[in-house]
Amino acid sequence: MPPFTIRTGSWNELQHDAKLIREQVFIQEQNIPAADEWDTQDAISRHFVVFDQAQPVATARLLQNNSIGRVAVLKAYRGQGIGRLLMLEIIQQAKHEQRKFLKLSSQVHAVQFYAGLGFTVEGVQYLDCGIAHIDMYLTRITDKKTA
Repeated sequence: MPPFTIRTGSWNELQHDAKLIREQVFIQEQNIPAADEWDTQDAISRHFVVFDQAQPVATARLLQNNSIGRVAVLKAYRGQGIGRLLMLEIIQQAKHEQRKFLKLSSQVHAVQFYAGLGFTVEGVQYLDCGIAHIDMYLTRITDKKTA
């Protein structure tokens, strides 16, 4: 596996790269309306972008309310562990910030992926932009040394 790098920062710093990925995955591939994809949370979230050399290939954001959102990996890069690498970086960031929990709205087909990272399902399925989702939580993110 080539050495992927992850950059984290503000929307102003990573907007160009994150938008490229989200437009391909959510707007083009999953047919989510652009009006539903872009919101005011981008400006106040911490963003993460995975690069294959100079090429942005995956992205996600961590909101102030402990939500992880807009997790996307370009189709050509799926199945290579990039999503896991990205999520582990976000979990590490949450530990560093001493967040008590993380939550996300998982597309139903991705539940097993997030479960493999320690997230558990809470609640019932619902539709978001016509796609079945379910809420998931990770409550054991505090380092034992600092707890």
